[in-house]
Amino acid sequence: MFYKDERLALFIDGSNLYAAAKSLGFDIDYKLLRQEFMRRGKLLRAFYYTALLENDEYSPIRPLVDWLNYNGFTMVTKPAKEYTDSMGRRKVKGNMDIELAVDAMELAPRVDHIVLFSGDGDFRPLVESLQRSGVRVSVVSTIRSQPPMISDDLRRQADNFIELDELKEVIGRPPRDMPDAANG
Repeated sequence: MFYKDERLALFIDGSNLYAAAKSLGFDIDYKLLRQEFMRRGKLLRAFYYTALLENDEYSPIRPLVDWLNYNGFTMVTKPAKEYTDSMGRRKVKGNMDIELAVDAMELAPRVDHIVLFSGDGDFRPLVESLQRSGVRVSVVSTIRSQPPMISDDLRRQADNFIELDELKEVIGRPPRDMPDAANG
């Protein structure tokens, strides 16, 4: 489903991809991920979206964000909102869907193929819109986790579904023990 001469862009929903890989028992090696898609086409951009806790002295995701920033990824971050739920648990909210959608729509006229690393069904209308503008869309997520990490609607809408578990040998490395805050 990839053509060597097509212009590619990667859009990575950081927390969604982290959760999908974790559910399959591996970590993503982002250097290998970028190399894999450079091999598949002309990679113009690789975007990575994540929310960051600004008030923490040390965020476990900060080293990853810094590494990606220095290694060819376009980082899109915003401060996460911290709140306490009705049960008194500390929760973090940091949805990056709108930022990802706007960037994808802006880049659409300059690419042939967008690879979306997310299983979030909220992206189905984005995929449909990109397709109407002539862009092919591949979605990377997993149906092999329990429950599946990809929405059925998103999977049906995509031109191509790439099972993350099948990329494990190419872009994976054994998981390191990281606190849950690393889920971006």
